[in-house]
Amino acid sequence: MNIAHWLYRQSQGDGSRPALYLGQELVADYRSFHQQAAALAGWLQAQGVGPGDRVALFMKNCPDYLITLYGIWYAGAAAVPINAKLHGREVQFILQDAGARMVFVSPGLDGALAAVGVETRVVSTAAQAYDAAMAFAPVEAPLARDAQDLAWLFYTSGTTGQPKGVQITHRMLMAVSLSYFSDVDVATGADQILYAAPMSHGAGLYNMLHVLVGAAHVCPVSGGFDEGEIFDLAQHFGSVQMFAAPTMVTRMTAVAKAQGRSGAGLRSVIYAGGPMYLADIIEAEAHFGPIFIQIYGQGECPMGITSLKREEVCDRNHPDWKSRLTGVGRAQSGVELRIGDSAGNPLPVGEMGEIMVRGDAVMPGYWNNPKATAQTLKGGWLRTGDMGVLDAAGYLTLQDRSKDLIISGGSNIYPREVEEVLLMHPQVREVSVVGRPHGDWGEEVVAFVVGQAPEAELDALCRDHIARFKCPKAYFQVKALPKNNYGKVLKTELRAQLGG
Repeated sequence: MNIAHWLYRQSQGDGSRPALYLGQELVADYRSFHQQAAALAGWLQAQGVGPGDRVALFMKNCPDYLITLYGIWYAGAAAVPINAKLHGREVQFILQDAGARMVFVSPGLDGALAAVGVETRVVSTAAQAYDAAMAFAPVEAPLARDAQDLAWLFYTSGTTGQPKGVQITHRMLMAVSLSYFSDVDVATGADQILYAAPMSHGAGLYNMLHVLVGAAHVCPVSGGFDEGEIFDLAQHFGSVQMFAAPTMVTRMTAVAKAQGRSGAGLRSVIYAGGPMYLADIIEAEAHFGPIFIQIYGQGECPMGITSLKREEVCDRNHPDWKSRLTGVGRAQSGVELRIGDSAGNPLPVGEMGEIMVRGDAVMPGYWNNPKATAQTLKGGWLRTGDMGVLDAAGYLTLQDRSKDLIISGGSNIYPREVEEVLLMHPQVREVSVVGRPHGDWGEEVVAFVVGQAPEAELDALCRDHIARFKCPKAYFQVKALPKNNYGKVLKTELRAQLGG
């Protein structure tokens, strides 16, 4: 089934239900949301776009994003969402690799594509062509698609090379959406989803389930992440759910405490996309209350590997609450989870290894990249490249990417363990631990620290909490850590600074 059928079904019911907001301004109810998507689909088909064709979105968060996304699906095509913060050359690579028939852009972003000579047809949502599309004869309903057909071509962040196109099918989107209700949170037509993180990524992947229940979709006027704007919108609407990267949660906590904001109206904040350190989530939960839910996924199994429910995040009575809070929860309903050795063989409970997953939420493979597909999918299992350990109750503790593992003198050192300790210091705002080449030991541990903590105090803190061989041999005070457009720390850049 075409995932866009959920919008069609919602429009057939109470089509007057509020659907799309720009800030506090209502832009469309569900009936007009459907009608505009259907008109765009009719226009796309008239331009020769057919089933399976790829159509890209290089757009900031806005109501037109969802209208365009569903218009692409109504036409039977596959969407290629692209982060609006990417450089024109990065966008050019994605458009070429995907074989996109055209790309829709927000006003002002078309210049970045013109500057690099993009040959793909560019349609600005401020142009006459888009106005013509909105006035075109609409299709009656979404074009029928099979569950295994491509719906969303997601390009990885490409921190270690050119990004790969993850094929996300209609079945995958449905599996992840339905797992949300059983494993993550409740969503109803009385709720609102707020898009403060890029809709090309995790935040946008949660739009379908909110369409299914008829919730309202709120795009900040800023088009992105602004703490004060989030608090104002949450207070106005009253039952807001949002997806956030851990760094966003940390910033929200700091601003709320500094400005005396309670976060009233924030019902659920689902966080993922990087490590949420113990001290940060404890501080956030203490200030905002039981609104936080953690999920773990990656593009190859989007939003769908594990979850740690709100009652588990806020529970301080369980004897294992700290270890669970530093983990990422239990497997979601639609997948199987195991820990494997270097050959992919299952490891016993409690042993560290590579996280492996299979199920309907797992990709069928990378776009036009059989070599990468063969390396990542083994015997039906997705090898995530992340290292972790499962306890007897099925709770997963995520350590690091396998490539971030530090091997010093033959001993394995997981950077996150060291980072957790360093963040206990009140003057450390952010930290990233990497391995530096060493002639005798292979690698040695070094830490990049954002803050004003004295090195002697950091060293003493580490010696009090972890084995001596895990303690950093050097500390580098930096103003900021390099990050990609999704807020993930670029450890490759840090290692490059060290000559690693």
